[in-house]
Amino acid sequence: MTSPLTARDRAKAERSDAILREAARLFSARGYNGVSLEDIGASVGVSGPAVYRHFAGKQALLGAVLVKVSEDLVSGGSRVADAAGSDADRMRSLVRFHVDFALGNADVIRVQDRDVAHLAERDRAEVRRLQRTYIDLWIAALAPLVPAQTDELRLRVQACFGLINSTPHSTRAAARRHSATATVLVAMAEAALRATT
Repeated sequence: MTSPLTARDRAKAERSDAILREAARLFSARGYNGVSLEDIGASVGVSGPAVYRHFAGKQALLGAVLVKVSEDLVSGGSRVADAAGSDADRMRSLVRFHVDFALGNADVIRVQDRDVAHLAERDRAEVRRLQRTYIDLWIAALAPLVPAQTDELRLRVQACFGLINSTPHSTRAAARRHSATATVLVAMAEAALRATT
């Protein structure tokens, strides 16, 4: 049995979450090399050295940001896939989930695309493992709908991710018009996944 969280534990967890959010925002805006721990600490109201109470350093902080987003994709994708009532619903639910995720996490997607090379090898391996798990979840959902070999299904899934994930790069206004943008992206992604050859 675990003991209940104390007020201090909750405050520390909230501060860690705030540091992660601000690190993602700053890395997105300036790139990994353009941000210091002092910048991140200042944005959440602490000194740079105080960030070390939560993370071992800037590289560890980048790892925490990108591993967390990968974990969130796998857990969220698994949840919506498991809740679907049919093959078609499962695929549509995954598409909607990923579109909402991409529009709501534009900063992290920019960081993932640009700064993954700065990860420590252990974090890079974990991100890759989680990405493969997420892709496999999509392939399993697509397979009953598209009669194709696994390599082609993987190509379709990865192309779909490219389509959806490019939106945070193309326009910040898209995220502000979330509902309209999501409708267009869902329709385009579904068409791309099931396009005939």
